[in-house]
Amino acid sequence: MTRRHFLTTTAAAVAAPAIHVSAQKRRPPNVLFIVSDDLSPTALGCYGHKLVQSPNVDRLARQGTRFDRAYCQYALCAPSRASFLTGLRPDTNRVLSNGPDFRDFIPDTVTLPQLFKNNGYTAIREGKMYHMGVPGTVGTNRWQDPKSWSHDGSPQGKEQNSKGEGKNLTPHIGQGVAMHYVSTPDPSEQADFDAANRAIAHLEKHRDDPFFLGLGFVRPHVPFVAPSRFFDLYPLSKIQPFVNPPDDLNDIPALVLKTLVNNVNNMRMNEDQVREALRGYFAAISFMDDQLGRVLQALDRLGLRENTIVTFQSDHGWHLGEHTFWQKRSLMEQSAKVPLIISAPGKKRGQTTRSLTELVDLYPTLAELAGVPLAHSVHGKSLVPLLNNAKAAHKTEAHTQLNAGPTLGRAVRTDRYRFIQWKSNGETFEELYDHAKDPQEFTNLAAKPEAKAELERHRALLPKG
Repeated sequence: MTRRHFLTTTAAAVAAPAIHVSAQKRRPPNVLFIVSDDLSPTALGCYGHKLVQSPNVDRLARQGTRFDRAYCQYALCAPSRASFLTGLRPDTNRVLSNGPDFRDFIPDTVTLPQLFKNNGYTAIREGKMYHMGVPGTVGTNRWQDPKSWSHDGSPQGKEQNSKGEGKNLTPHIGQGVAMHYVSTPDPSEQADFDAANRAIAHLEKHRDDPFFLGLGFVRPHVPFVAPSRFFDLYPLSKIQPFVNPPDDLNDIPALVLKTLVNNVNNMRMNEDQVREALRGYFAAISFMDDQLGRVLQALDRLGLRENTIVTFQSDHGWHLGEHTFWQKRSLMEQSAKVPLIISAPGKKRGQTTRSLTELVDLYPTLAELAGVPLAHSVHGKSLVPLLNNAKAAHKTEAHTQLNAGPTLGRAVRTDRYRFIQWKSNGETFEELYDHAKDPQEFTNLAAKPEAKAELERHRALLPKG
């Protein structure tokens, strides 16, 4: 290309879209709200994993702000989702397990998508947004709250019944928790593939209308079902299981191990099976990432990216063998911390923040970005200042909770410490971890005399959550 041709082409490129950009600015920004299920931030390339291939999540992180210390408010699917979609903490919306519907307790609450729907947006759901039993209720609209949506879609998938080579590594545990994988030749049988197709169709249909598109991927939730080419990315010889100190469980309250009975001791998997489980989890992540990439490509192709707020997150974290724990339902760092990325028009790109943040912050953030007035008070705090400046002040603590029968657990994460308190049948058990010295939470300081002051300080913070 000659210099004259380059200058002419560049001038035309700058001049031609001027009216289009102006028109876009007059329109409210769209929202593409993406939730992945059971995704650990430690298993993504942009968060530092050396083996997992997640190019589309990584690219989105380069186009927005990556939150390195974002936390869910409940370490289980339904309560976490009810919290960030209502903007209310679990004790207020009263969803404390995977069964209830928040409308049973707070029937008139305006949810996040409903807020946009009430303000002239087309609110679209495809896939798991509120709770959905995986694999049991994939493809149904149970729990998906029709009041929230203009369009309410539940892509179907064959889950563990997909054709291909599969294995249940934990046959003593039922589906939905069992470490079951299927390497399949056909992606079209999967709910996430269908969800991406549907999302692309909605983008094409509503390209001229303001939309709030809630796109919920069920992967990498068990069963780990993905096309064979994604399993091929992860030879077993390259997968290294997490190594814990031999005495790691000794200072964790016995109550915790009883609460997590199906999820400790590597779920009775041997080392070879652990490698297979990790391969299944990684393959499911790469498959989900591929569907994300198809949707983001369509957003670019349709010229919507510059006027669309894109968020990507999980509902909670996921253990991958740390402390011999697997899956969620603990109050330790790996279960409470989530991936969170926000890319918004006019905001900084490629920045990372270590400010403590909570998923409950998403509701006021998206409302502020879109200029939509809140319908009720919420418990979160807008993240917009962090989108402008990753070093801006935000919160000094993040709260997570968990119930298990008569056991009530609460955790608070401060800049340096994680404090966990369990109450059961009149007894109290505590954990305190110093992340400056012990980022993997191997040493519980709760019984150490030198930790007394920090213990008391963190006890006083729990009621704020």
